[in-house]
Amino acid sequence: MALLCTAFLLAALTSIGLTLWITWQIEGGAAAVNEAGRLRMKSYQLALEVERRAAPVVIEERLRRFDQGLELLRTGDPSRPLFVPWNEATRRRFDTVRSQWRSLRDRWRGAEQTAAPEEVERFVGAIDDFVGAIEQQLSLWTAILHAVQLGILALAIAVGVALLYAGHLFVIHPLNRLQRGLQRVQAQDFAARVEEGSSEEFDQLARGFNRMAETLQALYANLEARVAEKTARLEQQRERLAALYETSAILAEAATLDELAQGFARQVRRLSRADAVAVRWSDEANQRYLLLAGDCLPEFMSEQEQCVQTGSCHCGQGADEASTRIIRIAAPSARGGAPTLDHCMRAGYQTLVSVPVRLQHRLLGEVDLFFRSDTALGEDERSLLEALAAHLAGAMEGLRAEALGKEAAVAQERSLLAQELHDSIAQSLAFLKIQVQLLREALRRADHDGVERVLGELDAGVRESYNDVRELLLHFRTRASGEDIEPALRTTLQKFELQSGMRVHLSMHGHGLPLDPDVQIQVLHVVQEALSNVRKHARAREVWVDVQQTPVWRFEVRDDGVGFDVAAESPDETHVGLRIMRERAARIGATVDVHSQCGRGTCVTLTLPSPVVPAESLAA
Repeated sequence: MALLCTAFLLAALTSIGLTLWITWQIEGGAAAVNEAGRLRMKSYQLALEVERRAAPVVIEERLRRFDQGLELLRTGDPSRPLFVPWNEATRRRFDTVRSQWRSLRDRWRGAEQTAAPEEVERFVGAIDDFVGAIEQQLSLWTAILHAVQLGILALAIAVGVALLYAGHLFVIHPLNRLQRGLQRVQAQDFAARVEEGSSEEFDQLARGFNRMAETLQALYANLEARVAEKTARLEQQRERLAALYETSAILAEAATLDELAQGFARQVRRLSRADAVAVRWSDEANQRYLLLAGDCLPEFMSEQEQCVQTGSCHCGQGADEASTRIIRIAAPSARGGAPTLDHCMRAGYQTLVSVPVRLQHRLLGEVDLFFRSDTALGEDERSLLEALAAHLAGAMEGLRAEALGKEAAVAQERSLLAQELHDSIAQSLAFLKIQVQLLREALRRADHDGVERVLGELDAGVRESYNDVRELLLHFRTRASGEDIEPALRTTLQKFELQSGMRVHLSMHGHGLPLDPDVQIQVLHVVQEALSNVRKHARAREVWVDVQQTPVWRFEVRDDGVGFDVAAESPDETHVGLRIMRERAARIGATVDVHSQCGRGTCVTLTLPSPVVPAESLAA
């Protein structure tokens, strides 16, 4: 098929090339005929101008152009195209034209510049003979062109017939064989095969079809067994996912380590169909294992294995070699030296499966499963037990992290309480202690004026301490609103008005997203600390609290008091209050700015970085 197409292609290219070449020859000859006709016209023009006695310059120009025309016919011009189809007849007639032209040109250039009309007619006749020879050659080329075109037509018809036959033989017939084979396969006749032909391409298709039919035949023969196997596999995977989900739910609901371990032990015993389960916890140094929980474990084993030293029994694995192991329980060797399994033998167990509980590279404990029959674990069961142990490790670490978080929160709150007691009441008590000593000295000296002065200081110090205590109680009783901070702010400001006697103005601007309750608590404490500084140091009459909710939350506390020098570095009570406010703001990522001038009041601004959306608002 490829050879046939190549031969037809070469024949077609040859025919096309020959046709183009003949056409080129015909076009060049036709242009030569036109140029020879122009020479004939120029001959008559020259004869007429010589007869009229034209200027020698004009005649000389005419003669030069006639020479150029003859030279163009002799050499040709491929760009037009123009060339004479030279043969013996055209070359002889062209020589005749050129010789007669030389005779006429010499006579027309002479002094007489005359030429007989008979000579001109004879010269024009020579030109006509030359044109006739060219046309005769062009007629021959035209006949050859027609013959080549007829040959091309015949070749096209032959190629079409040959290609149709070859297509039927090499394409349609093999495709019909493949189609019949496909119809048999569709009818579930997987024994159908396609006969290989002579075409290499369709031979590959036939071999591929036969391999496909063989594969389908083999698959169909074992289809039911494979479907049952896949179904069992999927069911096993579904049971494993359900077990992991149930275990995760049990672990998530446990509030204490005991509940966590006991619920996990029951779940693992049910999933593994074990006769008993023990969950053990290992200390940080992995020197011993403590029994956290057990399910269906004999009482004597629970009592005697409350604490197992690492390496003393198969139940306590070392951190370096800890792995999932299946241990056959047998009588101990008389030589000794190996870990014993006396308790397991007394309880009638034959197999022990030990699964370590790991969190990354840290060993937290292990899960021991006891079987009264000879048990072997498959790869799926082993991976399920290890996944359950990993869930247990994550839950244990979660309880540990939660306990540490609560402990850190309590420690932080105690630190804040101690800090505020130290910064307020402790300093007032120290002041009262000094005044008591001064009172004793004044009494010993019988200085009545000094006694009255010291008693006044003591009275002021006691009132200050009482106010500090009330303010601390106000701080720790403040509760945030789950939706809006405005009610808590108004409550705080009302209490401040009653305590200090100052007028307080609250302004709320914009509508922002509600703050998280933890953030609200810190904001209220910062505002209360700013108000406390106003009460203690500002000697103000009015206080303004402006709240801007958009684009970010900003709380501004201004007073009309005496103010102070912000740049001063004296570590007095004012600076202590500013330090407390900045520490509270840092816990929520906020900033505190203080602007004050002596005699013009003070402005404290708390700016939150961005709106904090609580989970309750997102759920709503």
